[in-house]
Amino acid sequence: MEKRNLQNSDYIVIKAIDDGVSVIGLTRGTDTRFHHSEKLDNGEVLIAQFTEHTSAIKIRGNAKILTQFGEIDSEMKK
Repeated sequence: MEKRNLQNSDYIVIKAIDDGVSVIGLTRGTDTRFHHSEKLDNGEVLIAQFTEHTSAIKIRGNAKILTQFGEIDSEMKK
């Protein structure tokens, strides 16, 4: 596996629109597992980074997500 320079790793910004937004980091490798989770309340912001250990980030709840590719809104199940 190629080693990435962590200074050039991708970041995303997550801003909670409602209380109780879950942000879950998923591991890289043959077995994808949860390795970190955070709960955000309305107005809280988390800046997350993709690293050699984090290959995916799952967001549950109403949040605004900003990436290098643009802006995305997540939604709560109805």
